[in-house]
Amino acid sequence: MREDFIAYLWKHRLLRAKPHPMFSVRGEPVEILDPGQENMHAGPDFFAARVRIGDTLWVGNVEVHVRSSSWFAHGHHEDHAYNNIILHVVYLFDKEVVNQQGEPLTHLEVKSYFDQGLQQNYRLLLGSKSWIPCENLMDRVDPLVFKHWLYRLSVCRLERKTKEVVQYLHYFSHHWEQLFLFMLCRQLGGKANATTFGMLVQRIPYRVLARNYDQLTVLEALLLGQAGLLEKDFSEYYPCMLQNEYRYLKKKYPLPQPLQTNLWKYARMRPAGFPDLRIAQLAMIYHLHHGQLFNKILGMKETSAYSRLLTVSPSGYWNNHYRLDKQSGSREKKLGRETINAILINALAPVLFVYGKEKNKPEMTEYIIQLLMSLPPEQNQIIKRWLQIAGSPKCAAESQGLLELYKYYCIPRKCLNCVAGHAILGKNI
Repeated sequence: MREDFIAYLWKHRLLRAKPHPMFSVRGEPVEILDPGQENMHAGPDFFAARVRIGDTLWVGNVEVHVRSSSWFAHGHHEDHAYNNIILHVVYLFDKEVVNQQGEPLTHLEVKSYFDQGLQQNYRLLLGSKSWIPCENLMDRVDPLVFKHWLYRLSVCRLERKTKEVVQYLHYFSHHWEQLFLFMLCRQLGGKANATTFGMLVQRIPYRVLARNYDQLTVLEALLLGQAGLLEKDFSEYYPCMLQNEYRYLKKKYPLPQPLQTNLWKYARMRPAGFPDLRIAQLAMIYHLHHGQLFNKILGMKETSAYSRLLTVSPSGYWNNHYRLDKQSGSREKKLGRETINAILINALAPVLFVYGKEKNKPEMTEYIIQLLMSLPPEQNQIIKRWLQIAGSPKCAAESQGLLELYKYYCIPRKCLNCVAGHAILGKNI
């Protein structure tokens, strides 16, 4: 028996003793009028519950344990925060307990007051060896209910990302262009180089970037140089020229030390994602939009317009290069659609979400959800597994919900907090 399961029974009013009433350990009739508000922080498990015990209506807090003796094990008998507990809900009453003031508590022992099939279903979920606990049971969940749950989770994901973005906003002194550039770079870096790309932006004073937005060669030299990718001997003219330019820039501006080359990852990566090329594409984005990319985005309302802003090709040298000084087959190296969508989903949407909150524009929340609904779903290993279980997500809002569900519900097995788990628990498996 687990404490979270008892709390689940209490929260969802699943405790009952039909056709007879429930009784406390002392033999008093107990009627649950309102289970109260669940507390997700320190303190009693439920606030402001309304419970009739005998002839008296009580309003106060409720604490939940597997055994009543856990009250002492958790130190509640020494904590004044637990002095107004009106009911101690336990699976097994094994010891009389008192609060800090020495007053005995009223106990409700619930082991005979719920459908044992619920516990059996919960054990099956917890004991599942599948990729997710309910992998073989999803056909029992109403697809419309599940889809609505995914949209709620996509908003939760945005809210969670907001906390991180707000920290970056403060770090960049509320400079929105610099913030968006940072978030954009992390997405350009992909999973392997996101952190290193973020470090790169922090190694270049923004005023230096802004002063040279109209000189593409200078931007490439500055970015590639601070990335540590111009620190070797080259045989081709173009990288040698960039190297000389960077040496001049180091004398002109007080630049921090460049990154260590070994921070950049190339292994098991498609050439289109190599850092050299991504940095060249970044230079072109910044150059074409005069360092005002976020400002331009604020004036647009269509996803296609955002995509056009990011659909860029770097300078001609990169048509037959993925890395400096290493020739490849000739082709235009435009930023790919999948990468652009990842930028819109994971960089633009969170920044716009924070922007709406900071500027007191609540309508932007609905707009961002519509943006995510207009974008195709991400394609990664987690989404591919979900496709086999719950069908293909129709849009980025749904795939974002699936990613949130997997990481914060399925992996930690929080089935009792999940709409799918709640539906399955009520079924006969």
